[in-house]
This record gives sequence, C-alpha cells and structure tokens, in this order.
Amino acid sequence: VQLQASGGGLVQTGGSLRLSCAASGFTLDYYAIGWFRQAPGKEREGVSCISSADGRRLYTESVKGRFTISRDNAKNTVYLHMDSLKPEDTGVYFCATAPGPTYYCNAGQQPAQYVSLWGQGTQVTVSS
Repeated sequence: VQLQASGGGLVQTGGSLRLSCAASGFTLDYYAIGWFRQAPGKEREGVSCISSADGRRLYTESVKGRFTISRDNAKNTVYLHMDSLKPEDTGVYFCATAPGPTYYCNAGQQPAQYVSLWGQGTQVTVSS
C-alpha cells in the first residue's frame, strides 16, 4: 500500500507543472487525497485536497486560481496542475491520505481523518 508522487521539476516563474499521485495496493475511490508542500526552513502546509464523496476541491489561499486538483479513479491517480508558478511555490510536494477510507477534506485542505500514508515527495523549483 503506497502513494507515489511524481512530476516535479525546475521551471521559470509563470511556468506550469502537473504533479501526479499514483496509488498502489488500494483504490483511491474511497479516499480524500491531499497535496502538501514543505519549503526549506518552513513547516509543511496543506496545499489542496479533493474529497471522494462529492469531488469537492479545497485550496490554500495562496494557490487559488492557479492550482487545480483532480482525480482519475480509473487510473487510480490524483493530479495537481500548477499554473502561473511563483518562486514561493518552491518546495517538496507530497500527496497523502489516511490509512483507511476517508471521504472528506477538512478546512485545512487536508483529508478529514488523520493523515499517515505519505508519498515520497517530488521537488518543485521555480526560478525567478
């Protein structure tokens, strides 16, 4: 049972990237999935979350209008499409969920149940 994040890279300000979070060993159909990031010297923050019950999408204020989270249950994958990237978006991006079925996201853009299943992270670097 694992999540694997990929798709990071080095882009210039204003560029785009699409991150993927692929699940293996379980189906994502019943799981809310969150994307988190950690910048150097900063605490990890919840960036976005997509529920499994109703497809509701939540975003932290700094990425609203620029990032889009989506899911493809047939591919067992959740995506984070990032446009208009800024240097402050630089960090390691992780996808994560709870160890059991969790259908909703909380107000902090995270799966509503305790998150303990983490992908390995993918580095996003935005140059100015």
